[in-house]
Amino acid sequence: MITLALVRHAKSDWGDPGLDDHDRPLNDRGRRDAPVLAARLAQTGFRPEALLTSTALRARTTAGFFAEALGVPAQERPELYGAPARTLLSAAATSGARQVMVVAHDPGMSVLADALSNGDIGAMPTCAVAVFTWDTDDWDVATSVDPASWSFDSPR
Repeated sequence: MITLALVRHAKSDWGDPGLDDHDRPLNDRGRRDAPVLAARLAQTGFRPEALLTSTALRARTTAGFFAEALGVPAQERPELYGAPARTLLSAAATSGARQVMVVAHDPGMSVLADALSNGDIGAMPTCAVAVFTWDTDDWDVATSVDPASWSFDSPR
């Protein structure tokens, strides 16, 4: 079975307009939401073999909360920063793992989650978690058919 968890980074801080986008930290709400959503996902029993994250500070920080709750290290992937949906899915498929989490950004995250849910998810709010499961161990099959099941969780 293949399982893919998509996590949009938690709410970021826009307080310093001179700060490079890549270096924006989480704001108070983001630091509050991320551990809550990470704990809720951990309660489902999901344990990724690979946790892939964008190199942006807000994504790495979000991934850190999930890594701690799920007991797995986060792997930084520069190609996930601002990545389109196809790059996010490709990173998961080529990770070598059947249970994968990807922490990244919009619009790619929402586009992918919406496509995999056949239009039911729509936009992924910050810190949202969408989990998709396929009844196969082959990523080539998984990336060409609809998931057998999926779930969605959000702080809002």
